[in-house]
Amino acid sequence: MKIVQTPQAPAAIGPYAQGVIVGNMLYTSGQIALRPDGSLNDGDVVAQTQQVLANLQAIIEAAGGNLHQVVKTTVFLKNLDDFVAMNQVYGEAFGTHTPARSTVQVAKLPRDVLVEIEAIVALGEI
Repeated sequence: MKIVQTPQAPAAIGPYAQGVIVGNMLYTSGQIALRPDGSLNDGDVVAQTQQVLANLQAIIEAAGGNLHQVVKTTVFLKNLDDFVAMNQVYGEAFGTHTPARSTVQVAKLPRDVLVEIEAIVALGEI
């Protein structure tokens, strides 16, 4: 296993890595709306989703990949009523690339954020 660490995304706030590479696969930890300096982006679900995706992109790029290599994401929403707004931002970030995705509503997320996203990425040639 190779640990992925970048200052372009928030440092882990517990005993976990931003990402782990096994073979040619990158598994990211769930990202919330923390800025790289550790401060919370406590905006609406649009602002938080933008921050989460920026964090994921930074981790993926630190591993040598890009968003078009994402094969699966899991989106955790505090409120499924935010799905349309989150989905709009998500769609803008991924463009025509459509990885597999699960979206679930959860009772609570760290720091009481509105959204958390994790990704599985195939690094190298696809």
